[in-house]
Amino acid sequence: MATQELSSYFGTVLEGDCIARMNALPEASVDVLFADPPYNLQLEGELRRPNDSVVDAVDDEWDRFADFATYDKFTRAWLSAARRLLKPSGTLWVIGSYHNIFRVGTVLQDLGYWVLNDVIWRKTNPMPNFRGRRFTNAHETLVWCARDRDAPSHTFNHHAMKALNDDLQMRSDWFLPVCGGHERLKHDGKKAHATQKPEALLHRVLLASSNVGDVVLDPFFGSGTTGAVAKRLGRKWIGIERDPLYARVARERIAAIVEGDPAALEVSRGKRDEPRVPFGQLVERGLLSPGAMLYDLRGKARAKVRADGSIVADDAKGSIHSVGAHVAGLSACNGWAFWRYDAGGGNLMPIENLRQQVRAEMA
Repeated sequence: MATQELSSYFGTVLEGDCIARMNALPEASVDVLFADPPYNLQLEGELRRPNDSVVDAVDDEWDRFADFATYDKFTRAWLSAARRLLKPSGTLWVIGSYHNIFRVGTVLQDLGYWVLNDVIWRKTNPMPNFRGRRFTNAHETLVWCARDRDAPSHTFNHHAMKALNDDLQMRSDWFLPVCGGHERLKHDGKKAHATQKPEALLHRVLLASSNVGDVVLDPFFGSGTTGAVAKRLGRKWIGIERDPLYARVARERIAAIVEGDPAALEVSRGKRDEPRVPFGQLVERGLLSPGAMLYDLRGKARAKVRADGSIVADDAKGSIHSVGAHVAGLSACNGWAFWRYDAGGGNLMPIENLRQQVRAEMA
């Protein structure tokens, strides 16, 4: 299969074994892989509430493994297939509970993944511990990994996460509700999937670690939460699911999702994320002409713009930064903030405005 054929799978749910399906896709083709694998809960018998009613627990066949060795072999196989699919700068998210996440973590590190964060999803409304023999299990753990330690810089939308958190740096403990109410999918009056994840969780994951147009793969697609959120956020998605009923439920769910307006999908970014614009580009683009004068904030210090993007002031010549420092008598200076230009009629405006104009044109 040629790499360019991956696009034919965008927006589709592939049915079948996740390992075989992943191994048939082009390597180094996925930006973000989110995995919600079987937890191997090892439940024994029915779980009942104090009133003797039966708890709708996870007792599906897909969550049953003969022993830890069998589960570890399965984990190693799908994580190896996932690592082959990730782009060098791609990242993996895997979620689990105390039943499996420590075993998954060992295999992750054995295979060469580099752990970036472990994130605690603290549930606002966890299921109580009915037997009263343990603490209530009120959280699950997500492990976020780069493909390897020396991988190129991965995507992390730090400023978008701050904006999502009232301009405070996002922490690694997330307080979110479990899936319920209108979001919980039903089939024949029962839960369509026992472990459906809330869209709020995937919204945060994908907003943090991917960009519009990125390729997102979920090898344990279930009811399709990853695909639903990815479509809404303008990401390209592929799901893999072995259960035909889950696959059908996911397709129907996602078909009803409307992709977001591209302008509304833009996220907050820091200055380091913006494209570099040398001062000389302002001259090249005719926004400032050779011979134009620059002024300081008070309109006193002056410098003349030259054709190559350097400036001259008195006995100093060089960049907007070095000449600004010389004029201000400082060891260093941000020339973009220091210099003004005459926008007409003596109205002095920061040259930073012109840089932002160029960046807008580049975007």
